[in-house]
Amino acid sequence: MVFQSYALYPHMSVADNISYGLRIRGMDKQEIARRVKKAAEMLELGPLLNRRPKQLSGGQRQRVAMGRAIVREPQVFLMDEPLSNLDAKLRVQMRSEISQVQQELNVTTLYVTHDQVEAMTMGDRVALMKAGVLQQLGEPQFLYDNPDNIFVAGFIGSPPMNMALGRLSSSGSSIHLGQAELKLHESQSALSKYAGREVAVGIRAEDMEDARLVRGEGDQPRLRATVAMVEALGSAVMVHFGVEAPKVVTEDTKALEKDAHAAEAVVRANGVPFVASFAPRSRVRVGDTIEVVVDTERIHFFDPATGQAIRD
Repeated sequence: MVFQSYALYPHMSVADNISYGLRIRGMDKQEIARRVKKAAEMLELGPLLNRRPKQLSGGQRQRVAMGRAIVREPQVFLMDEPLSNLDAKLRVQMRSEISQVQQELNVTTLYVTHDQVEAMTMGDRVALMKAGVLQQLGEPQFLYDNPDNIFVAGFIGSPPMNMALGRLSSSGSSIHLGQAELKLHESQSALSKYAGREVAVGIRAEDMEDARLVRGEGDQPRLRATVAMVEALGSAVMVHFGVEAPKVVTEDTKALEKDAHAAEAVVRANGVPFVASFAPRSRVRVGDTIEVVVDTERIHFFDPATGQAIRD
């Protein structure tokens, strides 16, 4: 077990903290020394073995806590939000280190976290929970690409998936989203039973682009909007705007609004706030009226009553 609070004995040295579990089990001293040395080398704790926890940084303390678990040579590691007490830069470093240690030891690890970035970057499989109930289980990219419900769609991804209510045409071949009508891809046949009805429409930021940058965009589905804010990130331009469509309000969206991730980069805009990831050569500015091309094949649809994804 690796705890969030490190749970180190303050009066013991690093070496004694790491070896404590082995010593109380009466293990041979030479075997204890071998295991401590091996773990210390793996975690780069060799020069720190004689120090006490108060002389260590947060990252070093967490390494000691990991060393204490490693020397047990267990079949399973249980890690309970081990990085939540660290600053952002150190969390990134420790994510990499924990992943490397796990790969070296090849030990099954159950890792609990509220940080979706940790889950996406570290997990081979992710089990997404809400109020103690499993929402979806699968590989991180699969959850991102194929969310089973509104909660999964809104929780996985940064920025979160854009979402608003749209109304399907009577034929089910297009969706009215605000002032725009988006023609749908032929593969979205599951929507036929919702023809003429409202559905929750989810669009990822990277599935939208500045219409001026898309070749042959004349026949592409698009939204027309006024830019509320621009964030130039170098590799992309995050463009915030509003879509004049009803807001999706479900138990899932209420839960997401309480979550810290859902509160990131909330921008005032006319209508439901949307954010698109444009190519860096886009030169849009605040106040510009823009046209946004939408990759309709990548749009997600959800039943607004149940919150479940609409699929074949």
